[in-house]
Amino acid sequence: MSLKVVEFFNYNDELWYRLADGTVSRFTESSVEIIKLLSRKIEDFYPKAYEALSREYEACKGNMPFYMYRIVLRFCRCNFGNIDSINDIDALGRLNLECVPCPLRGECPLEGVVCNPEFDSQLRPSELRVLELWYEGNSKDEIANRLYLSLNTVNNHIRNAYSRLGIREKAEFFRYAEKNKLFKQ
Repeated sequence: MSLKVVEFFNYNDELWYRLADGTVSRFTESSVEIIKLLSRKIEDFYPKAYEALSREYEACKGNMPFYMYRIVLRFCRCNFGNIDSINDIDALGRLNLECVPCPLRGECPLEGVVCNPEFDSQLRPSELRVLELWYEGNSKDEIANRLYLSLNTVNNHIRNAYSRLGIREKAEFFRYAEKNKLFKQ
């Protein structure tokens, strides 16, 4: 099974998913590859959501596969579910969250934590300083001079950050920074 591209959707009050090859399946506790992939992504990039969901399903922790299934299921139900042209997990493994209609919108204690969660890029402070100047339009030479770094160090910070974020080029980084409000302005 290739998990490069996944689109989640709700059907008959259940979560389903479609893979890049067109295969459609119901999301169950047996969807182990997706559960492993998403639990790592949630923990790495949405740590507040992961922490809240861990507390929410703590009673299930004795059955670890079921516990992880519940965490991922809830995250998916709160952030995916509309079948559309934007894959929920794209070819680079990035998550594309959606605003899912919810009857508890505006009163759910987990809104803004699990639903529409805060993104945490896991970038190092030194990488963020370089990336912010890069985002503002400074050249690599200007960044090196301004931060008293070698050009090689600037290149390493950009390369390492791009790798961690699953980004390959500058235009993609700009779209990523805008979408995730990486540099709040």
